[in-house]
Amino acid sequence: MTTDDSDAGRKLEKMQANLARIEALSQRLMVALAHKKQSDSALQGPSSDVYMKAAAAYVAEMMQNPSKILEHQISYWGKSLKHYVEAQQALVKGELKAPPDPTPTDRRFSNPLWQTHPAFNYIKQQYMLNAEAVASALGDLSLMDPADRRRAEYFTKQIVDMMAPTNFLGTNPDALEKAVATDGESLVQGLENLVRDIEANNGDLLVTLADKEAFEVGRNIATTPGSVVFRNRMLELIQYAPTTEKVYQAPLLIFPPWINKFYIMDMKPANSLIQWIVEQGFTLFVVSWVNPDESYADVGMDDYIRDGYLRAMAEVRRITGEKQINAVGYCIAGTTLGLTLAHLDRAGDTSVKSASFFTTMTDFSDPGEVGVFLEDDFVDGIERQSAKDGILSRFFMGRTFSFLRSNDLIYQPAIKSYMMGEAPPAFDLLFWNGDGTNLPARMAIQYLRGLCQDDGFAKGTFPVFGEPVSLSGVKVPLCAIACETDHIAHWRGSFNGIKQMGSKDKTFILSESGHIAGIINPPSKDKYGHYTSDAAIEGAPEDWKAAATFHKGSWWPRWGAWLKTRSGKLVAARVPGDSTNPVICPAPGTYVTAVPSGGKG
Repeated sequence: MTTDDSDAGRKLEKMQANLARIEALSQRLMVALAHKKQSDSALQGPSSDVYMKAAAAYVAEMMQNPSKILEHQISYWGKSLKHYVEAQQALVKGELKAPPDPTPTDRRFSNPLWQTHPAFNYIKQQYMLNAEAVASALGDLSLMDPADRRRAEYFTKQIVDMMAPTNFLGTNPDALEKAVATDGESLVQGLENLVRDIEANNGDLLVTLADKEAFEVGRNIATTPGSVVFRNRMLELIQYAPTTEKVYQAPLLIFPPWINKFYIMDMKPANSLIQWIVEQGFTLFVVSWVNPDESYADVGMDDYIRDGYLRAMAEVRRITGEKQINAVGYCIAGTTLGLTLAHLDRAGDTSVKSASFFTTMTDFSDPGEVGVFLEDDFVDGIERQSAKDGILSRFFMGRTFSFLRSNDLIYQPAIKSYMMGEAPPAFDLLFWNGDGTNLPARMAIQYLRGLCQDDGFAKGTFPVFGEPVSLSGVKVPLCAIACETDHIAHWRGSFNGIKQMGSKDKTFILSESGHIAGIINPPSKDKYGHYTSDAAIEGAPEDWKAAATFHKGSWWPRWGAWLKTRSGKLVAARVPGDSTNPVICPAPGTYVTAVPSGGKG
């Protein structure tokens, strides 16, 4: 037998093994899809009204301003035809090369074949020309309501991104090259990855972003030493062990968002905000929220404030013996901290010395990019689904937030996993991103309706324990940190909310980068800078930024200095727990790893 015969035999054997794997995987796939639970159709996409309004506006524009429509069409036809002629001329000359490519750089098309191969380049250029034409047509609809146009532009872009040639095996050179190089093994492994993800999500598809076996909470992430010193139905309260002999008198209490888990602030020592705060000499407490199941269906915002915020504040004061504490709220937890402070002001309670708000929205008159999901078509569906499940599942929230960055968090990971058969990367941030939590049904709807849709805090209509509160009731000294490219809590909205608060001592810091990277930005990295200004927080946010001073490096030291001036004298370091609050278990606690039952969570 020749070497060629031996190689052919091995390849045939491998192909037969792969075909057997495909058959077994296909059976698993059918079983997994059979477990899919029906969910409200409104959660699968926007109502048809979005596109009907866009079509009606386009027809109206055509009737009233036909020259503009013709200009768009002729421009598109001209570019498309010119490209076709250039491609044909190259072929006539017998040259296997692409014509000139004036399209903008796009990292989806990083494979050299997109630039050099005539077929791939032709597909790419035609896709880019079509995408440009669609965006221009929508952007110039002057007769469409601005809010409706934003939604139409967003969801149309989602369709355009979904139709990118990179998302299809036959037009993805990276996937094709790997399939050839591996004799099809990459495609079989990709099918394995696809089936695994559908099985893990009970019949639904949600691409795995990170290697779930690479990280373990409490082992190689969330490892800053501390202890759980209080627990109730809503939270575990963690007190972190001091690393300095002296600490500032006023303790610091952080409320993280309960949409995700607190350990984003304690991923690893090199970028741990929690460890850094402890090293600055603060007695630090952090709330770890429960991940609710359907038994929490009737838990509302008042429950989070009473059994979460007020209870944690009281425990911190009792443990430390201090009458006043400093508080931090991150994202939705910052919004609720604002509500709590306004309630305390109404009650004449001065137990909070200062407040810090991280990427916090309190004025939702312009909710920013996430606003496309805050109209009735989605919120009505969320209300129906939550009433059925008792929770707003982390599945739906995770998918929604991923669509805000679909190329980065859906399509590119799916290409690598399902087309190229790659294992998910060992990336701690993506691991955390996939470790979401559920929301109680009642709380979710109160937040979406009362705060997001009705803008109740800014309008002074949102009730806390039956009485409305307003932004003017937030009167403690405050420091707010917003992030320049935040797609969840956009910085202009954050600025507008802080502007309306009643405090006479306000500091606003604008960090570069987004919702996570802008906050988790340690000084040692020297990666993202920040803006500050001594000017009053008033007027348009753009005017504030234009007059602000840019500083290189992290905002952490600036905030730390601000906090120290509001934390009193130095006292002996406090060890976690006392006679009334003994240590329950080591940090990071049990709530952060508990898996609730019910729903998709």
